[in-house]
Amino acid sequence: MSAPSMTLYHNSLSPFVRKVMVLLHETGQTGRVALQDCVLTPVNPDLSLNEDNPLGKIPALRLADGTVIHDSRVILDYLDHQHVGNPLIPREGSARWRRLTLASVADGIMDASVLVRYELVLRDPQKHWDEYLDAQRDKIRRGLALLEKDAIAELTSHFDVAAISVACALGYIDLRHPDLEWREANPQLAAWYFEVSQRPSMLATMPKV
Repeated sequence: MSAPSMTLYHNSLSPFVRKVMVLLHETGQTGRVALQDCVLTPVNPDLSLNEDNPLGKIPALRLADGTVIHDSRVILDYLDHQHVGNPLIPREGSARWRRLTLASVADGIMDASVLVRYELVLRDPQKHWDEYLDAQRDKIRRGLALLEKDAIAELTSHFDVAAISVACALGYIDLRHPDLEWREANPQLAAWYFEVSQRPSMLATMPKV
């Protein structure tokens, strides 16, 4: 087996990194990517990451020629063009925009979930901004409600960019915000997630605290 030709700035607890890892597993590309672990927060940057991505955010992917691409959406699109199987992001037409829109909803859920996590962990409890936390939690609930109402059939039909993104968002909520108890309000989404969470790609990328 040849040495990996790409390097991924990686943290197993990041839902955005997990999306990339799931796609690598689903498309048989894990051997092409070396993982460079980094631990960072908005107030504790990783200096080597900053050299490749001035925004200081993960994931970032260094290609064989030294080019660095980011964020997760760009990386997923790039990697989806590097394998010979069926694309996980539709190449054109209404299906492309619909699947990317569902993936964007999942990304928004992840964004809000990470922001809640930062507020709770990085800020002194006496300085927590309750209105801000409530607003972020409401974004999560609204996003999940949309998926429950309008997207179950589509998520079930293909484990593609939309399904991968939603699954990783739900996994992060379970990891960091079990108090949201999202399953009760979204039973169809819960049943779908129960099944897809057993996929080899999801099991292999399960966050380890």
